[in-house]
Amino acid sequence: MAYRVTLIPGDGTGPELTAATKRVIEATGVPIEWEIQEAGIDVLAEKGTPLPDEVLASIRRNKVALKGPITTPIGTGFRSVNVALRQSLNLFACVRPCKSYPGVRSRYTGIDLVLIRENTEDLYAGVEFDTGTPEAKAIIKMAPAGKIHPEAALSIKPISRAGSERIIRYAFEYARRHGRRKVTAVAKANIMKFTDGLFYKVGREIAQEYAGEIEYNEVLVDALCMQLVQRPENFDVLVLPNLYGDIISDLCAGLVGGLGVAPGANIGEEAALFEPTHGSAPKYKGLNKVNPCAMILSGVLMLRHLGETDAADRLEQAVAAVIREGKAVTYDLKTDRNDPTAVGTSEMADAIIAKLKEN
Repeated sequence: MAYRVTLIPGDGTGPELTAATKRVIEATGVPIEWEIQEAGIDVLAEKGTPLPDEVLASIRRNKVALKGPITTPIGTGFRSVNVALRQSLNLFACVRPCKSYPGVRSRYTGIDLVLIRENTEDLYAGVEFDTGTPEAKAIIKMAPAGKIHPEAALSIKPISRAGSERIIRYAFEYARRHGRRKVTAVAKANIMKFTDGLFYKVGREIAQEYAGEIEYNEVLVDALCMQLVQRPENFDVLVLPNLYGDIISDLCAGLVGGLGVAPGANIGEEAALFEPTHGSAPKYKGLNKVNPCAMILSGVLMLRHLGETDAADRLEQAVAAVIREGKAVTYDLKTDRNDPTAVGTSEMADAIIAKLKEN
């Protein structure tokens, strides 16, 4: 019986990355029926929304989705499809493995850590009030005198016990399932004593349930940035509120060579969505140029989620082998980014498929 998976090509370079990934996953032999749904800028004019209702309905029906990157313009009223998907489907856990692959240019080797980010609360909940609005004025009036500029725009940072407990427990259970040794909670509780302080308080409570099995510690987010650069080997599983998780996930991707090899998963109780962590790179649209590894490795995470561990391992090994050889790789994986032997998105997918057939 085939798995049924919602496939969202995305926009910008998304469709070509999705096509390459679809071919590679099919080459593993895992039977999948793809239900293609469109979202993003390209459907906005036609549907009046970048996230049509039928996309959400498809994911709810199939429980699993694979998505290409989608553009979110900066500083406009356009709602982020990525955030909307996570909130609408209650995909509370964003899981981003950061792993070194020999052949990828980086200052570091041997990195193997996992970042687990809370996906539904914090400043990304989108509770904002523009300057001069009645809501902003009311909040400013409630604040201690002189604490907030009278013309400030405001964003509210909700952190709940329930949300914190859910994501921290997920991090510990992830560590247990994958044989990880330590969970590090990351926040800024020395300054935000009630919100981030609650996150740490819940972390300590849950850690007691895993005492003697999984180590627990806490690091302030600014100190974490320094320590990840100095001693990344000291970390294993990181669990963070939404905003810090977004920022630190890019730092961790930098440790392993960039977003081109950084996969992502968004997990909820009823559904799971897999996607690369990078953007849609619209300037490269249709050029068959961009690196497909992050999206293919997101497909690896999807296969593991489906229980297809052998296929996932074979696919990850094939990706690693192609990267290690350094021949049939895209320009960003070459020592010289102007190397004329660099191949395109589709051709790198072909090389990965060929490696799969060798095994």
